Amino acid sequence: MEETKQTVLEQHYGTGRRKTSIARVFLRPGSGNFSINGRELDAYFLTPNRRNMVRKPMGTVELQDKIDAVITVKGGGNASQAGAARMGIARALLRLNPDLRGALKKEGFLTRDSRAKERKKYGQKGARKKFQFSKR
Repeated sequence: MEETKQTVLEQHYGTGRRKTSIARVFLRPGSGNFSINGRELDAYFLTPNRRNMVRKPMGTVELQDKIDAVITVKGGGNASQAGAARMGIARALLRLNPDLRGALKKEGFLTRDSRAKERKKYGQKGARKKFQFSKR
């Protein structure tokens, strides 16, 4: 009988959300590489601010050189995708080690930013702005 070797892939999953963006994050043992929708971090997020936002949770718990992140993001814009990825990484780190909760919570990575665009109201120019009032 032939033995088949199965490689067990150790990975931890986390979902992050921000505005209309959803990020699926898989953390695997590695050397600190980020893959977002099949592209490198620097190629996907062009501004240093967004790149730092995504890297921050791993830097906080000092695991940036030990774990690879494979991220899939959908919906929203560049900023909300970075926020969703950050939250997903933080949640996946919790699955990896529940003792990291205090450090991640203190930095606010586990709190969902619920701010979203307010809808436009009828009879008005926008969500809050009114049409100009004319007395005569």
